[in-house]
Amino acid sequence: MKPRTLLLPLSFLLTLVATPLSRAADTEKTAAGDLVITPIHHGSLMLRFGGQVIHIDPWSQGDYSSQPRADLILITDIHQDNMDKALVDRLKKESTVIIGPAAVAKTISGITVMNNGEKKQAGEIGIEAVPMYNIKRGPQPGALYHTKGRGNGYILTLGGKRLYISGDTEAIPEMEDLKNIDITFICMNLPYTMTPEEAAAAVRAFRPRVVYPYHYRGSDLNAFASALKNEKGIEVRLREWY
Repeated sequence: MKPRTLLLPLSFLLTLVATPLSRAADTEKTAAGDLVITPIHHGSLMLRFGGQVIHIDPWSQGDYSSQPRADLILITDIHQDNMDKALVDRLKKESTVIIGPAAVAKTISGITVMNNGEKKQAGEIGIEAVPMYNIKRGPQPGALYHTKGRGNGYILTLGGKRLYISGDTEAIPEMEDLKNIDITFICMNLPYTMTPEEAAAAVRAFRPRVVYPYHYRGSDLNAFASALKNEKGIEVRLREWY
């Protein structure tokens, strides 16, 4: 007697195929036109809004060969994956505004310095520098990878939407106290920042409408997504940053 052939529904078979993460740009509608979000690499991303190009922590390990030059560059910290002077020089134009903390101004000239808590306006874009730091994690006892006040996270206001870019940080109280965030980019990688579960707990506290895990090298994105799967009103967008 011949063995019977087991016929599985196509929908079941498709669940067995790993779907690669997308690197394609996402478009968000705002009150002042489209906001286009492009993942680049690790903690690097590009935004297009109102005819302006915004590069955040551009790093030469990403592919910038087809990306436009910047009208605005935001730099969060002094580490190589945040502050790549050679790439900044390549992306900037004569009119480019470069914003970063005072520690970055020691390496990159012509920078507009913003400290934690300061606000500025760049055309139609509102910019607020917010804290990013480690609470407990560092290279050795008594030292931290990111000290309080040295680096900036950023909140951008574009067309009525508020975007939070975490920078390299743990789940600090200032993050958990954020209000009215529409879109967030939140880091998660050990030993430098936090675990996916810690990041998810922070997201549950300030409840953005959309969250992108980024700066996640070596982390389990499924653990992050699973921790938020029952949170109504929070959309997790997993994208390819590597």
